[in-house]
Amino acid sequence: MSESFGELLRAHRVAAGLSMGQLAKLIHYSKGYLSKIENDLKPPTPTVARLCDGVLDVGGLLVEAATRGPLPGDVRGLGRRQVLVAGTMLGVGAFTGGARTVPDEQVIVGMRTSFEQLRGIGLHASPHVVLDPLHALQQTVHGLARENSGPVGDRLLQLAARIAEYTGWMCQEAGDEQGALWWTRHASELSRAAGDPDIASYAFVREAGLALYRQDAAATINLAQQAQWIGRAGSRVLALAARREAQGHALAGDRTAAERAFGRAADQMESAVDGPYPVLGSTAPDPLELARGWALSDLGLNTEAAELLERQLALVPATSRRTLARFRVRQSLALALSGEVDESCRALAAALDDAAHVDSATVRTDLRQLARTLGRWHNHGAVREIYPDLRRQLSHR
Repeated sequence: MSESFGELLRAHRVAAGLSMGQLAKLIHYSKGYLSKIENDLKPPTPTVARLCDGVLDVGGLLVEAATRGPLPGDVRGLGRRQVLVAGTMLGVGAFTGGARTVPDEQVIVGMRTSFEQLRGIGLHASPHVVLDPLHALQQTVHGLARENSGPVGDRLLQLAARIAEYTGWMCQEAGDEQGALWWTRHASELSRAAGDPDIASYAFVREAGLALYRQDAAATINLAQQAQWIGRAGSRVLALAARREAQGHALAGDRTAAERAFGRAADQMESAVDGPYPVLGSTAPDPLELARGWALSDLGLNTEAAELLERQLALVPATSRRTLARFRVRQSLALALSGEVDESCRALAAALDDAAHVDSATVRTDLRQLARTLGRWHNHGAVREIYPDLRRQLSHR
């Protein structure tokens, strides 16, 4: 199989009955840019490859083609699953050692339990505490998946994909955006190889979250919308994608579009059923309403935002320190923006201990915005009292 990515793309586009302009519109890129890729004048990015693969419904062939390059040995004759599982594009080290027996159910459950334990630690500790163990566990599970075919191999691949996705989130929390993108895309490719469409779509939700923290409303909306129409994700992933889209609309100031997206998210979440693998995204009791509180603040409705967040935070368990830190800081910001300075400082005081424990780069982004807002009342007694603790938190890294 010697065809280039551009040749394959052209063949599948023509077979689908689409003009280059029509395909460009469907993936939200320009016709000129797509023409350069199809004529092999530009290499495809992983995102473009995934988008074209999903729109043309070619089962990962274009994703595979995009991975080709200066690889050790000749892998061009390998199938999609072999290329992805081998980890050639993703840079995962080989699982060394002699031949291993097929892991039984107890082994697989044990590895999943290890992952769940690390996720539990990640709820209330610095991401740096769990990143190295996550790397080691993901490599072990991925290595076993490479050595086992059939249902066992696919189950291991799905678990490896879940671990990779969570590793990407911890990288984001540690302030490593490039690492977050790398691990998220790694997870997407593993899930495609295992026939699990959820993470392939959820990768766009994660990237939309990065755009949200950059205050890029258009990219947040676009990526979240792509997550909803590419592939065949389950209801929970579609709900989380619609939630992120709603946050993008709120950031852009469009309340009507935000409410529509939140409505779709609620409908999808109602029909969501937990599968055999750890759930994706927030484990908060009601992640949609917490996000709605955040969105109300972005829409300038800060009194409503603070009241909603107060109600929802009361439902979050004390062990979920990362969630508590993030949304208590958001509540404090909403209160400050609505002029409730004393209440803002009280909410901030409750958030700082959790923020110190979870050591979150994204929470510090919100704390910096909060510091600028409270700085308008620098002579206020409550602000003077809390500001030294706030400065210490911001100077932590």
